[in-house]
Amino acid sequence: MTAARTAKTTRTANDTTTTSAADPAGTEEAVRDAGTGRAEEAARPEEAEGPPSRRYHHGDLRRAIQSAALDVISTDGPSALSLRDLARRAGVSHAAPAHHFKDRTGLLTAIAAEGYALLAAALGDADGLRDAGVRYVRFATGHPAHFQVMFTPELLRGNDVELTAARALAGERLRTAVADSESAGRAADARLAGVAAWSLAHGFATLLLGHNLDAPIGDRDPEEVFRTLAGMLFRSG
Repeated sequence: MTAARTAKTTRTANDTTTTSAADPAGTEEAVRDAGTGRAEEAARPEEAEGPPSRRYHHGDLRRAIQSAALDVISTDGPSALSLRDLARRAGVSHAAPAHHFKDRTGLLTAIAAEGYALLAAALGDADGLRDAGVRYVRFATGHPAHFQVMFTPELLRGNDVELTAARALAGERLRTAVADSESAGRAADARLAGVAAWSLAHGFATLLLGHNLDAPIGDRDPEEVFRTLAGMLFRSG
């Protein structure tokens, strides 16, 4: 029986040797594939740490980091942001946030660009100036972290292409709403009319988010209060 096992082992080894010699390309390909797999695994810093249930793949990691950042900003403000802390919250390696955003400024810039894009979408089909103002206030109350970062330029990379484009689009949507109003037509300077409208909506939203209007407004709907204020200053729209 020992001789039989020895013969079988010898045949298996010979078969393996024969196969490798007959197909050297296949053997080399297998080696390359194994090496490539190890290289790809090493290049994925975002999956290096964290329990399996919290590990993220390439498709949703960027979103996960931004969502974690927005949570921090909402509760503690932008100054509390730390890439290392965000990595811990997302359950990924310390290098993952820098891999996607480069640095803290890059992350905040991405958040601001997303905020302007969301604002532009909110203003896109506004029905007149007052409705645009209401939508502006609604955006601010619905996305307070975005709103705070968007208008803090010292936190951002001002020449970022995505940020510049999104900001321009949001500004154009607001100017369109102003231009369609009767009040803008009466104004000596339509651009100043736009500044007036923006100041009203932005100031109201900022005071509202800071709870400075809790007493004056009470239980009234903030959007309806804004409509009333806009009606006091702008006859139509």
